[in-house]
Amino acid sequence: MLSLVLPKGSLEKATLELFGAADIPVRRSSDVAYKGTINDPRIQRVRILRPQEIPRYVADGLFDLGITGRDWVVETGSDVVSLGELQYSKNTSQPIRMVLAVPADSPWNSAEDLPQGVTISSEYPELTKRFFDDLGIRAEIALSYGATEAKAPDIVDAVVEITETGRALRAAGLKIIHTILTSYTELVANPASYADPERRHAMEQIHTLLCGVLEARGKVLVKMELPLAKIVH
Repeated sequence: MLSLVLPKGSLEKATLELFGAADIPVRRSSDVAYKGTINDPRIQRVRILRPQEIPRYVADGLFDLGITGRDWVVETGSDVVSLGELQYSKNTSQPIRMVLAVPADSPWNSAEDLPQGVTISSEYPELTKRFFDDLGIRAEIALSYGATEAKAPDIVDAVVEITETGRALRAAGLKIIHTILTSYTELVANPASYADPERRHAMEQIHTLLCGVLEARGKVLVKMELPLAKIVH
């Protein structure tokens, strides 16, 4: 019934583990295969592709349903229906943040401090451009293909990068001066597919299964932390 696209890369392992825990495991011929199957009548086809491509593929109707980050939905400006947040990321249950970071020894302490003509490296050029346009700051934005934090200050003045903990940015000698966007993983749907009652019902069932696993994980985490909290207090 549904065609499903899941994220390859940093979210891949966590996503496949989530589906397995929800009793809808994805089976593949190998760990690097882009095609998969789910033994469930609601899911007809499964592909595993880069998360930055998923919003457009879903918006264009190539897939009915997909998992990607809010960051890529905003970056691509894709017209998709969000069924809701799935509160997990690469390493934690916390959202990722898209941040503006500058060299730790720079005099800039806020986004508004940056000068006209500032040079920025980012994997999110469209979103970054809109951010600086809204501030009224002319920015030269260079598309980054990875290791963005390594490019300031030798190549650019600042970076726009995603982070869960900020550790990699600090290790690179950078400080965060602004959070542009907070992004959870989301389950997104093609608008036309979502408008079909039968497909919509199947989508909502899958969403409920995934959320049930995440909710259970959250309760277990709280129970595990309670004894420690009592000792501390």
